[in-house]
Amino acid sequence: MQADALGKKYPRGWALQECSLEIPAGRVVALVGPNGAGKTTLMGMIAGLVRPTTGRIEVFGDTPNGHGMPASVSYLTQQKPLYPQFTVIETLRFGKNTNARWDQAYAEHLVAQANVPLSAKVSTLSGGQRTRVALAVALGKRPRLLMLDEPLADLDPLAREVVLQTLVTECRNQGITVLLSSHVLAELEGVCDHLVLLSAGRVRLTGGVPELLQGHIVLVGPPQAPCPARPESIIDTQTVNGAQIVHAVAHPVRPQHGWQVHQPRLGQLALAYMRSGGSTEVAA
Repeated sequence: MQADALGKKYPRGWALQECSLEIPAGRVVALVGPNGAGKTTLMGMIAGLVRPTTGRIEVFGDTPNGHGMPASVSYLTQQKPLYPQFTVIETLRFGKNTNARWDQAYAEHLVAQANVPLSAKVSTLSGGQRTRVALAVALGKRPRLLMLDEPLADLDPLAREVVLQTLVTECRNQGITVLLSSHVLAELEGVCDHLVLLSAGRVRLTGGVPELLQGHIVLVGPPQAPCPARPESIIDTQTVNGAQIVHAVAHPVRPQHGWQVHQPRLGQLALAYMRSGGSTEVAA
């Protein structure tokens, strides 16, 4: 997926501006940012449900134009639109009748793997079971790109972990590119290998997770002590439990008394950029 100078303007203002990025095929991508950052708008344009105001977007050779979803894309939102009066098997048959690339055997396998009865009505399923059925519908389409907009928000932490790990394993085995939007940054660590961070409708940070983490440092030192980081490299500074915590773009730092240098975690780095408003743009 590639976007060049992509933008969307609504009557209230710009939801997304000058969005240029490339998502490599086969990656599991974390799409993060505060509310109103433009995440859902970007996903809507990739899915062909929202027409761009400016720029262009390409998804596996297709150009979404706001008039329908490309055959190569599946998009699952937090609402997980399923017909409550349908049984699970009727839901899968509906998927078969509405998707040219549908794989009925694969969809039934995913449901069976989750121990969800095919004869049960959707309205009788638990939240976790409905999520697994919705994912089976999304994957049964045999997409090349699967987009998930807060799909696990209604699950308890244990169910979230199980479903997410199962989903990522399945997508990696199938070579599916995943774009996952979530406010729970901790659950993205260890499963996502690429990051796109939006703030105020713009791309502020994007790249492979290992490269981004290696390209940043966390300095921890005494309160009020001069920070050894270059001022122009500093992204965010906090005082926590009486210590200064400084996130910065990586550069050689001279050892100074009381200061320690660490590598950030993905969630820490994303939060630092969100707190700063994304004043520093980095791509890796």
